[in-house]
Amino acid sequence: MKKVKIGTLDKPVSRMGLGTWAIGGGPAWGGDKALDDCLNTIRKCPELGVNLLDTAPGYNFGQSEEIVGMALQGMDREEVIVQTKFGIVWDRKGALFNKVGDRQLYKNLSPDSIRHEIGESLRRLQTPYIDIYMSHWQAVEPYMTPIEETMDVLQELKAQGKIRAIGAANVDINHVREYVRCGGVDIIQAKYSVLDRAVEDELLPLCREEGIALQAYSPLEMGLLSGALPRDYKPVGAQIPKKWFQPENMPRVMDFLDELKPLCEKYDCAVADLSMAWILAQGDKVLLLSGATTVDQIRKNTRADELELDPADVQLIRDMAEALDK
Repeated sequence: MKKVKIGTLDKPVSRMGLGTWAIGGGPAWGGDKALDDCLNTIRKCPELGVNLLDTAPGYNFGQSEEIVGMALQGMDREEVIVQTKFGIVWDRKGALFNKVGDRQLYKNLSPDSIRHEIGESLRRLQTPYIDIYMSHWQAVEPYMTPIEETMDVLQELKAQGKIRAIGAANVDINHVREYVRCGGVDIIQAKYSVLDRAVEDELLPLCREEGIALQAYSPLEMGLLSGALPRDYKPVGAQIPKKWFQPENMPRVMDFLDELKPLCEKYDCAVADLSMAWILAQGDKVLLLSGATTVDQIRKNTRADELELDPADVQLIRDMAEALDK
């Protein structure tokens, strides 16, 4: 597995990380996953060269962090890079965010809230420090917190040894410029797949200019680009409102996947491998998260890092995907 240097981290980061939203289970994923499968998947990652574990308190109200924390016991903590987030809460007020099941989530990036959250995350993760601490979503009215205040707290936590690097997710270019002005950000996390290339308009160019890593989440569009879903698949949980899962769009995506089959044969790979390899082909500091929930899935997904796509094929895949938007 190829690794890259990220900001102030003293350990190189694998270009593929394990995203544990699905591992957290809950209403967003149609129920909980088998705990043993989740633990085994996380613990298998270092052996496969995957050293980044991504989680967040907002993934099933702390359950994802708790599962990652259980998995870390018995692992070499220095072998892995733990990335978690802050800013999405449910036990205190903030700006309205999503409702998951019958429970409401809020956005709160106030200094007091961040100081409370770091303690809770360290407890659930059963670790003395977090390698990358990342704002999950950005502050909005009526609970607006300037990024400068957020960064002051993050620098404080860094000085205390509780965190080692700073990240920001779901940002626009103005957010990134403000993070840079207030001390710098090491990694940006954004939705990016061959079907959703909006980050290429402004965000990815800015990250390249500033030397910031960009980490793609949902590179398989919540499983739609995995090649494993049947044509009559019915979306569940968080898939239901998504654009490409709508009845008028899913058949077109399935046709797109069929059109990729000659390239899959050329590279002797699965559709999922090709979809993720396309993301990794966009630059050395472009990383991605795999939402695998079983050992078999994460083992298969690491194949994407081994593929060296011909630039002409990278462009061909782009052209085919752009045709879906017309």
